[in-house]
Amino acid sequence: MFFSYCHADEALRDQLEKQLAMLKRQGVIETWHDRRISAGQEIDAAIDDHINSDEIILLLVSPDFIASDYCYNIEMARAMERHNAKDAIVIPVILRPCDWHHAPFGKLLGTPQDGKPVTLWPDRDEAFLQVAKEVRKAADRWRKQSRALSQTERSDATALPPTQQAVAAGPRSSNLRVAKTFTQLDKDRFQIETFEYIARYFENSLKELQARNPGYEGVFRRIDANRFVAAIYKDGEDAAKATVFTGGQMGSGIYYSQGDSFSGNSYNEALSVQADDQALFLTSLGMSFRGRQEQKLSQEGAAETLWEIVIGPLQ
Repeated sequence: MFFSYCHADEALRDQLEKQLAMLKRQGVIETWHDRRISAGQEIDAAIDDHINSDEIILLLVSPDFIASDYCYNIEMARAMERHNAKDAIVIPVILRPCDWHHAPFGKLLGTPQDGKPVTLWPDRDEAFLQVAKEVRKAADRWRKQSRALSQTERSDATALPPTQQAVAAGPRSSNLRVAKTFTQLDKDRFQIETFEYIARYFENSLKELQARNPGYEGVFRRIDANRFVAAIYKDGEDAAKATVFTGGQMGSGIYYSQGDSFSGNSYNEALSVQADDQALFLTSLGMSFRGRQEQKLSQEGAAETLWEIVIGPLQ
């Protein structure tokens, strides 16, 4: 079993691993995380070996996990590829409150019960016990699935020509990923989908900001299909205003402009759609945050980047 986690959550990971001790003593599971890497080993290669081969993958979800490009764009993405291919079972373990339902793993049933974050439980031992029970169920399910698959392969192999039997029943690599290509249509659609995601993200964040902070009011106003305004008031007075828009005179990209009167020729931050050999992502121009130009942002990462510009001065 592989732990995918951010080092900020290492103490919580250690507590969880203690709760899994009985499963390890019974030989139901073996656990691995990056702290098991020995001196002299190549870090990325060691992690890749386990993320590509372990049968159960725990995503230890927190704001730091989602904010980590390595955890989110590499480990989580590969874990979900294997889960969707039925090569592994992915279990989201919600450690701390965060907006995880919109992530690719948001469709999976999280643990503890009802996806309530571990840190919000009065008794953390009870929360981690629920996680351990789900891991035991997953291990049992994997064993039954593997047994059934093995029986099916043996049955199918007897019906195949000898040259094909070895391919059907023999060992194989789980590293079968090949390079992908993305058309301009793919990129344009991704930009539109991202803009809509950012709009929903801002609208919901403004509502939650208002609910949590007495004296503050958040107002979301959709101008048209390509532009919206977000405003925050404190005791009825302006606290922050921003316009987010896409397309128009500025061409491709998603743009952020302070204030609510956009003239069409100025902005304070910009996001552009990029692609590598596996996925589409966004990059920031870095006008508001230095050093972020190289980050590969998911839709949620892009939304949070722009939201930070709004909320930052109020913090």
